Amino acid sequence: MRSNSLAFRLIASSAVWSIVILAITGFVLTSLFRASVEKSFDERLEDNLNALLASIEFNENGQLFETVVLADPKYQRPFQGWYWQVRSVAPGTESRLTSFASLLEKSLDIPEHPVRDVQTGSPVQFYLTGPYGKSLRVIEGKFTLPGSTELLSFAVSGNADALEAEIQNFRQTVIIALSVLAIGLLLATFLQVKFGLIPLRKLQQGLVSVRTGREERLEETYPDEIQPVAAELNALLKANQDIVERARTQVGNLAHALKTPLSVITNEATNSDGRFSVKVREQAEVMRDQIGLYLDRAQRAARAHALGSLTEVRPVLDALVRTLQRINHEKAITVDLRCSPAMLFRGERQDFEEMIGNLLDNAFKWAETWVRIEVYFEKAAGTSLDGGRLLIVVEDDGPGLPPDRRREALERGRRLDETKPGSGLGLSIVSETAAMYSGAIDLNSSDRGGLRIQLSFPSMGAQTTSATDQ
Repeated sequence: MRSNSLAFRLIASSAVWSIVILAITGFVLTSLFRASVEKSFDERLEDNLNALLASIEFNENGQLFETVVLADPKYQRPFQGWYWQVRSVAPGTESRLTSFASLLEKSLDIPEHPVRDVQTGSPVQFYLTGPYGKSLRVIEGKFTLPGSTELLSFAVSGNADALEAEIQNFRQTVIIALSVLAIGLLLATFLQVKFGLIPLRKLQQGLVSVRTGREERLEETYPDEIQPVAAELNALLKANQDIVERARTQVGNLAHALKTPLSVITNEATNSDGRFSVKVREQAEVMRDQIGLYLDRAQRAARAHALGSLTEVRPVLDALVRTLQRINHEKAITVDLRCSPAMLFRGERQDFEEMIGNLLDNAFKWAETWVRIEVYFEKAAGTSLDGGRLLIVVEDDGPGLPPDRRREALERGRRLDETKPGSGLGLSIVSETAAMYSGAIDLNSSDRGGLRIQLSFPSMGAQTTSATDQ
């Protein structure tokens, strides 16, 4: 999946937002769970604080003592984080009573000003570092005992590490659950995008079928959002076909319109004598040839730019080879034809026959005993099938052509050997027609000493990747 594809953008944007939303959800859930756990923990500590408040009294000596041991057995375990402490807050007094079973000889260093102001009878909660660095959750309240005016601080603590462990376990559970949910959402998004883009892929395949000549228009029924686009494309294809047909008709009409006056001029000049009549006949023939040349070129150009034309290569080659072998039967030329039946040329059959016919006629004309024809598809590195080219190679074992004369051979009307029949238009017509189809012609030397001619055309996406010897 390419980074600039529509599917990647949809999936990536959905993934980013899903991750952000799930991360926020995880944070909110963990915060709410922490608040809930702390509230439950504080309620338990407050119950212990109330029990402690009911069990502390002054004896006759004015000293604090515990009348009833707290029922929670955690306060009997040394240095496990569960402590209680009662002390006087009056300046200069050291009255203090602690949970000796759990604190032993140590005490809690309760700050004078905890997280928020302590008001008489209003317990506050805060965290504190207790003996041996253990984190404690503390609830403290300041009260006066019945029959006394001395303000006492009652503090009860619990092991905050256990509280954090419970929160951490919940956080891990949330992370796992949200991760699984994220994966599920990404998978669902991926499937949704793939399913949602199927009509676009069908539209692309339909356009390829039209471009390669398999179909004349888009026949598929598309969703409401894409159907108008398909309708506009069909209208565009129809308009293109109409333009090509009008061009062909106009070219034919022009040909007939010009040939008739030229025929009249030629006939009148033929019936007259003199240098003037000879010159008129000569120039009329030149005009006839030029009109035929440019009208033919215009027709080929119109066909080359028409959509949907498709020609099977192998049947054309078979027919041309049979015809040329009959014409040149006295030479007994061996033809090595290599072309897969799947090879297709994106263009008019007439133009393809004209190009290949000229190449084969030239090869049979100069060959001694052997002509080779190979058609194959060359895929460009790192591209799709449409990124390659259709290659047609024709070579013979004749005398060949020197490198310095190959460019000259492609010029219209140039005959490099007057002893051979021909007009000198063959290779130039091939070059011009190939150029109209964005193709190219290349002349080189054959391994057998003759001429090797290669035609190359842009891929139309229907060829096989290699030639098959037939």
